Amino acid sequence: ISCRNPLQSLLSSMKQACEILTRDPEGGAARIPFETFSFLYSYLASIDGEIPKTETKAFLLGIKEQADKHSGMVLIRHF
Repeated sequence: ISCRNPLQSLLSSMKQACEILTRDPEGGAARIPFETFSFLYSYLASIDGEIPKTETKAFLLGIKEQADKHSGMVLIRHF
């Protein structure tokens, strides 16, 4: 029996992606552009197949609102 939580797995992957793709110094906020975050999140959610598209859209809308307050950049603390 699998106890895997697809959303937690996806968010963990997104955290790692932010840490890899950021131009911030190590230990910094690990910011990435919303467009990059949105593309990766949507892609990974679609591959997983267990996260409804409506949930993905709603999540990204909330993240965009946060990113808009930070010059279009997503910070790990936003999710």
